Amino acid sequence: MARILVIHWQPSLLALALALVAVGCAEEPLPEQGIRRGDCLRDLSLANLEERLQECHGVVKAFPTDPAPLNDRYLLHSLLGNDQAACGDLRQAVELARAIPASQLDEQLRTDLQVREQLCKAGEPNSPVAQ
Repeated sequence: MARILVIHWQPSLLALALALVAVGCAEEPLPEQGIRRGDCLRDLSLANLEERLQECHGVVKAFPTDPAPLNDRYLLHSLLGNDQAACGDLRQAVELARAIPASQLDEQLRTDLQVREQLCKAGEPNSPVAQ
């Protein structure tokens, strides 16, 4: 005949045991995510342009051969009225994009770079586009 072991728990001991099990099963906090190439425009608003620009400097530094963060920083500089810095970033982005095979360059990025390059050329005093 099989014996069944029955444990009679006191309510306070039962609560303590459940608490220990809950603590042992608690989730660890998620690790901090590293810098991602799309971080420049994350949570962007007109109220935090300077903050986004400062963070974007780190994104550009973390992805030195990727034209996308430079293109994003172009937008931030433009919104802040710093056209010279914006166009400087754009020129670097265009150079980096030229090193990427056309089949591997994002189509939207290619279009952004072409349109913005024309805007920068139009803003230069000696540009044929500006005349």
